[in-house]
Amino acid sequence: MEPVARIATADTVDTVELAAVAARTFPLACPPSVALRDIAVFIDANLSDVRFTDYLADPQRLIFTTSDEGRITGYAMLISGEPDDPDVQRAVDIRPATELSKLYVLPSHHGSGVAAALMQAALTAAADRGDGCVWLGVNRKNERAQQFYAKSGFTVSGHRSFRLGAHLESDYVMVRPFTR
Repeated sequence: MEPVARIATADTVDTVELAAVAARTFPLACPPSVALRDIAVFIDANLSDVRFTDYLADPQRLIFTTSDEGRITGYAMLISGEPDDPDVQRAVDIRPATELSKLYVLPSHHGSGVAAALMQAALTAAADRGDGCVWLGVNRKNERAQQFYAKSGFTVSGHRSFRLGAHLESDYVMVRPFTR
């Protein structure tokens, strides 16, 4: 059966479960050089059930989830609005632009089509809103993610720094324009 991504709302998603999926999947995208303590601090500050409740209430954000037998298997988050990072502003010259802030899938569902379903849902939503492009940041060492994004039509257009605890990471900024 083909995975289906659905827009999450405060009424339809268990934020505790979503936060647990985030806590399991975020470390997979981090380079081995990042301290586990820094990853834990980031998760506590940005991926808790309280934060997801806030994200779901934010009209600038859309969260998509996939599930298998009623359990969340992956999620993606779009954030609309102008990028505030000067490096991202230089790299993303199409407006309006939306950030694909998160796209994570449980390891047990890698290769199952879940990531592709989440990506398609996010791209469709952004295009339907009239966005000119979707952009994302991906760690330069995360080649698997870069390959997936390239297959989804994203190209590297610049770079940005991403603070993860005491560590400053170097990300590519990738952009997927929409043709009109």
